[in-house]
Amino acid sequence: MQKKLAVINDISGFGRCSIAVSLPIISYLGVQCCPVPTSVFSNHTGYPHFFFDDYTDKMPEYISHWKQLGLSFEGIATGFLGSARQIQIVKEFIRSFSKENTQIIIDPVMGDYGRLYSTYTQELCQEMKQLVSLADITTPNLTECCKLTDTPYKDSGWKKRELLQMAQALSAQGPEKVVITGIRQGEFIANYIYEKGKEPKWIRTHRVGTERSGTGDVFASVIAADAVNGIAFEKSVRKASGFVKKCILKSIELDIPKTDGVCFEEILFQLKRD
Repeated sequence: MQKKLAVINDISGFGRCSIAVSLPIISYLGVQCCPVPTSVFSNHTGYPHFFFDDYTDKMPEYISHWKQLGLSFEGIATGFLGSARQIQIVKEFIRSFSKENTQIIIDPVMGDYGRLYSTYTQELCQEMKQLVSLADITTPNLTECCKLTDTPYKDSGWKKRELLQMAQALSAQGPEKVVITGIRQGEFIANYIYEKGKEPKWIRTHRVGTERSGTGDVFASVIAADAVNGIAFEKSVRKASGFVKKCILKSIELDIPKTDGVCFEEILFQLKRD
């Protein structure tokens, strides 16, 4: 039977992010993507104005019908969560729908550039730590990893031992596999890969273009689909980071506005289906 991956995130109609990115990428990689919406946006918040409908109160009833159908999933992946209640709902979802071999992939979307998003209170940060403890794989950027491990943030100058200590501290909370993304090293951008029982690895690529919405969703979607498909973690991270770079380069080539994210549709056929 075809494998199923539940993706808990918001729906944004324009701007290429969240479920609008995850669904086509995960589907292309041969996995049935089953969305659980946390909210609905007309377009992401990087635009001057947007429609927003909070779906928190509707999530339990939505999920209850899946329970009645007796559904289960080979993977459960989460993206941005906007409240402590949503995190509680997600924790219950994981307990209800995961099986022995279900892969739990938590992307702890909390902030960037050393700053947390305005919605993230201290309570919400603590809730996210509890959610990450349920993960098999987690994909924090440098800011999020620092916050989750109570480590002071710095823009650059990270030593290998410092990253190893953070990855080990995060893994000790639960996840077997950790990738710390977005580590700036001069003209390079690096990802730090940690798996329990294996030698940590670096993946470095030349920085291209500027920050764009949805690149984290592209990366996390590849990681989640590959996890369900049994792809080795290091191989998956290399594939995901390489694909994100290709997407950015194609978007520059086509002069896509930064707010419109990356035009992954143009090169989706280049994503390897292992």
